[in-house]
Amino acid sequence: MIRKISLLFILPFLLFGLINCGPRTQPAEDFTESPPGLFESETHQAFFNNLASLCGQSYKGDQIYRSHHGESWSDKEMIMYVTVCEDDHIHIPFHVDDDHSRTWMFLAEDGQLRFRHQHLHDDGTHEEGSMYGGYADNNGTAFTQYFPADEYSAGVIEDGGGNLWTVSIDEDFTTFSYRLDRDGEKRFEIVFDITNPI
Repeated sequence: MIRKISLLFILPFLLFGLINCGPRTQPAEDFTESPPGLFESETHQAFFNNLASLCGQSYKGDQIYRSHHGESWSDKEMIMYVTVCEDDHIHIPFHVDDDHSRTWMFLAEDGQLRFRHQHLHDDGTHEEGSMYGGYADNNGTAFTQYFPADEYSAGVIEDGGGNLWTVSIDEDFTTFSYRLDRDGEKRFEIVFDITNPI
């Protein structure tokens, strides 16, 4: 009697399992569609995608220009690490010799492409003025974007309201460059060889 009751109790679950144990797949077209873009500008999305293609790699850079306004880094080892690549953000730690405080951050915010500079103390807290940068304007391409300083940056960087950061990937993917201009004057530029990951 007990066996009959047990079988009657288990049988509905067995039948449900047989009905619902088909292949756990989705139509092929679901996997071939690209994820929806997070940026209002197709150019910003294309640049973000090109940048993401470098994910998982590290590259050495060289200072190719430094104006008299700042200390030269020509004798320093500079390495960028494209470590975090998600649909809405890319983080690139930028090391200068033993100084590992800097990270470049490319973010999707309200449909716009934003560039921030994160500076952290050794204990992980933000340095004063950390997170400066700006939103990409409409003058860029899939390989180059321009980031005029936002209001926050103008407030935390002395004379920083005139800053313009230019980030570029060569169209044949040989170099990545980071450049700073202020009030129309070139201040600083680093170029990384992305044909030779380290």
